[in-house]
Amino acid sequence: MHVALYARDRLPVTKYGGTQRIVVYLARGLAAAGHRVTLLAHPGSSVPEATVVEVPARRPPDPPIDLRPWLPRGAEVLLAFAPIAGPAELPWIRSLHGNRPPGTRSAPNTLFLSRDHAARHGATAFVYNGIDPAEFRFNPAKGDHDLFLGRLHQVKGYRWALEGTRRAGRRLVLAGGWRPSLRRSVRYVGKVGGARKAELLAEAACLWMPALWDEPFGLTLIEAMVSGTPVLGTRRGALPEVVAPSVGALGDTLDELVSLRASIDGIDPSACRAWVERHFTHHVMAGEYVRVVRAYLATGVLPAGRTVGE
Repeated sequence: MHVALYARDRLPVTKYGGTQRIVVYLARGLAAAGHRVTLLAHPGSSVPEATVVEVPARRPPDPPIDLRPWLPRGAEVLLAFAPIAGPAELPWIRSLHGNRPPGTRSAPNTLFLSRDHAARHGATAFVYNGIDPAEFRFNPAKGDHDLFLGRLHQVKGYRWALEGTRRAGRRLVLAGGWRPSLRRSVRYVGKVGGARKAELLAEAACLWMPALWDEPFGLTLIEAMVSGTPVLGTRRGALPEVVAPSVGALGDTLDELVSLRASIDGIDPSACRAWVERHFTHHVMAGEYVRVVRAYLATGVLPAGRTVGE
């Protein structure tokens, strides 16, 4: 199959970039399965597993791009990871990686990231994200600190992580944009990526992800688990689909998370790694995209997503 991918970025990115990294992982997984991949992306992009076609850079509030002049000959489908103005003559699927306002109608060719994400938008079609485990370092020996990794925004729950680790008597490493005022038992390391990010994920005893919004997926979850690091989070959005009791614990309140923190130390790091290798790799993700694309090309309708274990 010849698959075209569109990303409104220069790839690959460094440090933060969830959707952008998923596009690279998908290209890698598709190519490994024997499919031909063409990547339409901003100038300067370089992804070895794909033929790169450079398209003019677009940034909001620029209008969506009309990709017809750059579509590769012979492509069977386009997977767009950002808004586009077409194309009319090529079947295409919009992969949505954010939340739309309640009541917003999504086009029938919209693909979501989890069952919860799809259901909140009145749909059933989704594919879980996947990562390349080779980019992360597995470490069964954990440090004496917990980790929060993500945007330091209220909905991400970093304040719960700060208060929760204080009450649980744990040291915390905080990684993300914008530096808050912190107590001495919290070490702030700013935005991280690459080897530094992999090191932090591998050494942490626990990843705190006390999301206070409905996460479409939560990429950091599987990045931590593939590093052998269990997760402590809220039951918001896709988290109950991604975090099994064998690899973490979920609660609804800060009090619950504090009380659950001690149970995290009994989780086997190898079980965390195995969970991701079974359900959330770039190979698994690519296989699901191929299933969805083939069904869509045959029927014109996106098939329902498959949850873990189906």
